[in-house]
Amino acid sequence: MYKIIRPLLFLFPPETAHNLTFKALGMLKYIPFGTHLLKRFFTYSSPSLHRRVMGLDFPNPVGLAAGLDKDAKVYNQLGALGFGFIEIGSVTPLPQEGNPKPRSFRLVKDKALVNRMGINNLGVKNAIANLRKTKPKVLIGGNISKNTVTPNHLAYKDFEVAFSQLYDYVDYFVVNVSCPNVKDLSNLQSVEDLTEIVKRLVDIRRYCDVYRPILLKVSPDICTNTLDELIEVITLFGLDGVIACNTTTSREGLLSGKEKVETIGDGGLSGAPLKEKALAAIRHIHKKTDGALPIIGVGGIMSAEDAQEMLDAGAQLIQIYTGFIYEGPTFVRKILKHINK
Repeated sequence: MYKIIRPLLFLFPPETAHNLTFKALGMLKYIPFGTHLLKRFFTYSSPSLHRRVMGLDFPNPVGLAAGLDKDAKVYNQLGALGFGFIEIGSVTPLPQEGNPKPRSFRLVKDKALVNRMGINNLGVKNAIANLRKTKPKVLIGGNISKNTVTPNHLAYKDFEVAFSQLYDYVDYFVVNVSCPNVKDLSNLQSVEDLTEIVKRLVDIRRYCDVYRPILLKVSPDICTNTLDELIEVITLFGLDGVIACNTTTSREGLLSGKEKVETIGDGGLSGAPLKEKALAAIRHIHKKTDGALPIIGVGGIMSAEDAQEMLDAGAQLIQIYTGFIYEGPTFVRKILKHINK
């Protein structure tokens, strides 16, 4: 059925198609047994798919990456499509509109997306209100970042606010300092800036009754030496894991015409062209830490075989985003069946 629906959705700009899909998912809340029917058709479960990572019990290792359900609107409906966990956000302390439209583009020949959304979201208080209104039936990750207008030397304050306010409503946190679509945000991957942020979050957590894992999401565009420095910060402050990777600014090896790519302009590239960069980062982190640091692999998973390759490279869990858009709601089920073999 998705083979019929996708061409229709792809007639719309990506952001419009996204909004239409979310409205449809949101309507399921008002249809008796709507979410239950989704779960019945799309969920695939097996005891062998269970994973215990970072002290959390995941029913399966396939999650939805941040960026799709930014404001925590339809996490239960998405969970009913078979995901083992849903990551909301990125969430910032204050609402922000993001970058001017158009800001999301498809490269169909490459099975890729380019976005320069600019972390548009309705703010942490709105996300909390949604999470309080509808109890999550799936593990929730909270991806947090700073507001665009906040200068980098004060970024730690934004992370503190988002972390503190969201703490009681999610199961784990992701520190996003690697999004390429916010000016100078990726500069926070420097040891000095990252140390300031991480130290404060860990200090806040010490005084909380419940332990929430904290992960760092890294860029695929940093050099090996920088990645090693980030691993040292993670180890030093006892962070619980790493997500590899965010979107890339690289345009190497694309099948889409040069003119089309240049017309689109700046933005983070996701989808099939990102896979090798993500795999390289996962293998390096796994080797560098002797497999002791939990890794969530994301980037370029467009098939069940791609998912297995991420796990074989050293990831304990994986996330999908662009593959979900191109392959449709049965994609999670296909991956889980393949892994279960």
